[in-house]
Amino acid sequence: MTRELSARLEGAHGLTLNDYDVLVQLYYAPERSLRRVDLARTVLLTASGITRLLDGLERAGWVEKRSCATDARVTYAHLTDAGTAKFETAQAGHLADVEELFGSRFTPEEREQLAELLGRLPLAETSEACSA
Repeated sequence: MTRELSARLEGAHGLTLNDYDVLVQLYYAPERSLRRVDLARTVLLTASGITRLLDGLERAGWVEKRSCATDARVTYAHLTDAGTAKFETAQAGHLADVEELFGSRFTPEEREQLAELLGRLPLAETSEACSA
């Protein structure tokens, strides 16, 4: 299922699932920015892995580096206007693919139960200040 979702996303929008995941995280983050280290933790990549991924997104113009005004050691990944547009364009098709390949296999009652069960999982904290 993951391979099929990835193939569809890449074919339609030129994004890998990891690219899309980063765009999602940034899209919903405060000010559409996250510390790079927090972003790496959220999308389950190493520091070098997130650097390589962000380098590609930066070359495409979808993400840009931003510095922290109070701590020069901290850098942020910030979603650009072009990145916002890219995400919004890809989102509808990707969600339709998820529905077709995954969601359609469950009844409404099963979906509610699944949502309740998954809702018990802890959420990652990514809203730390730049000086943290």
